[in-house]
Amino acid sequence: MSLRIIRGGRTDAADGLMVGGASEVVTMAGGLRAGPAQADPAILDASPGSGTAGGGRRERAVIAMWGERIVAIGTQEDVERVLEAEGLSAGRFARLDAGGAVVTPGLIDPHTHLLFGGTRENELVLRQGGARYLEILAAGGGILSTVAATRAASEEQLANHGRRWLTEMLAHGVTTIEAKSGYGLDLATELRLVEVAFQLGRVGPIDVLPTYLGAHAVPAEFRTRPDGKDAYVRAILEEQLPGIAAQGRARFCDVFCEEGVFDAADSRRILTAADRLGMLPRLHADELVPSGGAELAAEIGALSADHLGAISDEGVEALAGAVAGPHPVVATLLPVTTLFLMSGHYAPARRLIDAGVPVALGTDFNPGTSPTPNLPLAMALGCLELGLSPAEALAAVTINAAHAVGLGDEIGSLEPGKLADLVIWRVPSMSQIPYWVGADLVRTVVKKGRVVYETSS
Repeated sequence: MSLRIIRGGRTDAADGLMVGGASEVVTMAGGLRAGPAQADPAILDASPGSGTAGGGRRERAVIAMWGERIVAIGTQEDVERVLEAEGLSAGRFARLDAGGAVVTPGLIDPHTHLLFGGTRENELVLRQGGARYLEILAAGGGILSTVAATRAASEEQLANHGRRWLTEMLAHGVTTIEAKSGYGLDLATELRLVEVAFQLGRVGPIDVLPTYLGAHAVPAEFRTRPDGKDAYVRAILEEQLPGIAAQGRARFCDVFCEEGVFDAADSRRILTAADRLGMLPRLHADELVPSGGAELAAEIGALSADHLGAISDEGVEALAGAVAGPHPVVATLLPVTTLFLMSGHYAPARRLIDAGVPVALGTDFNPGTSPTPNLPLAMALGCLELGLSPAEALAAVTINAAHAVGLGDEIGSLEPGKLADLVIWRVPSMSQIPYWVGADLVRTVVKKGRVVYETSS
């Protein structure tokens, strides 16, 4: 199998692109999925021979894209009718045959730590010997070892690193990611991380949405002080947040709300201040022990509460209550992290869905606890360990992930008016994407109406 990354994209010199010949077109149309609706993929079942009410054959669905957006989706006849009404000739569209494969929206990874220096493979052996995550951190390892390596990395080194892993993500069907800073823990390095992430997104083809995560850990230089954590929180509020806001690159602010790191009161102060400066709140919540993170996310209207491996009953109730309010909080679950930490304590996805909480999935790509760029692998673990169905898992990395990054009106589903981000897979059914665990299944990726990745088989 050979592949091509097509940096500038192509539509074969045509003005638009039309995709047809799919076995299934999974649209995820209809908005945020919560409760039983998370299992509804809104499929246009286009397989030849599938019966209609009259016993005939159903026509394969077609997706028409013009510029960066979808203009029509449906049968060929329906699409051509729309194009004619819009004054667009079908002859101005390049054709892309899905060849009897499934087509889905482009995948969205709503939780990554894209940029960092160094690696932490030594921690795997430490964990095998019984060391726990917070013990490694307290001893100066974990996040702090990555901070030291990242502070020493140049902007060029970070950019090269980012390009490498974005290429891997694209090959797994990812078209948009959220990317956190958090491995600088000083203003200069945090600014550098946010800037590199922003510039990588400008170049593309993957859209990169930067998050400021200065409250990822208390850095080493503050840990020797009696008031170390409080002094660092003041530094975030008085120095880092204003500097990041002035830079104007970060869309979001995140806090690691966890016992032994930042408590709910710290997190509220930081996220409230960031919100006033134009950075939307999101947070690491209840990963290792109940920390009040889920309750805080519901209280402040965060876009997402992530991890949730140790969420309390009160936390589930708070997230469920937020669904009916003006700011539903997406529960972004990260099963690869739980697997890699060997904890066996997975987030209660079924309980969250049954409570009506919208669930997303992410990789948590990072050097210490989830060194994988493979979002379909997270889908597979979502099915195997969290109890999600394939349809629920796909919703979790498309439309719900789009809402987790505040772009539910732009991406995450195949609907007229939305950005034309889609994937043609080398399997005939959506259910086979998590079934082939860890396999490379992507045939073609279209980003904003342009083919940006394709394989020869």
